[in-house]
Amino acid sequence: MPKGRLEAFSDGVLAIIITVMVLEMKVPHGTDLQALTPVLPVFLCYVLSFLYLGIYWNNHHHLFQAVKQIKGSVLWANLHLLFWLSLFPFVTGWMGENHFATWTVALYGGVLIMAATAYFILSRVLLAGHAADSVLARAIGADVKGRISIVIYAAGIALAFANAWIGLATYMLVAVIWLIPDRRIEKNLIA
Repeated sequence: MPKGRLEAFSDGVLAIIITVMVLEMKVPHGTDLQALTPVLPVFLCYVLSFLYLGIYWNNHHHLFQAVKQIKGSVLWANLHLLFWLSLFPFVTGWMGENHFATWTVALYGGVLIMAATAYFILSRVLLAGHAADSVLARAIGADVKGRISIVIYAAGIALAFANAWIGLATYMLVAVIWLIPDRRIEKNLIA
């Protein structure tokens, strides 16, 4: 089956998720810069979540550049990923509105770890439909970065209960690790 509809649907869902997130930010009633102070935590959460959604979109795009065809199982695995990404507006808003309280940071990490797991599952389902020597298989390899990310998220969730800011810092660390798209796919597409 061609992959175009899946890519277009995924792009549309991610665009809607980002739109919902920005609409959750309330405009302050004052006209001076002090009026922005109460919305600063919400804005910072939005920036982090926007960055994460951008990372997922970018890597999803790169991943599907190496995909030649898809099966029905890929549609379900992709939908599983989109489900977890669609929870970003909720956990982003909850964490921001409650100024990074422990449980909000932990739940944010829970959504991050589930999205990472869903992305990992998607890549494995895609690999199952391609030959062992395909561009996709060579590009994904052992996916060390994906596996390490899940471990760091788990540590971040645990650390959030000791100190929410340390938990949040671990989530930011993973974002930095993924900020640059995986070059293995580009290298294998050109080769």
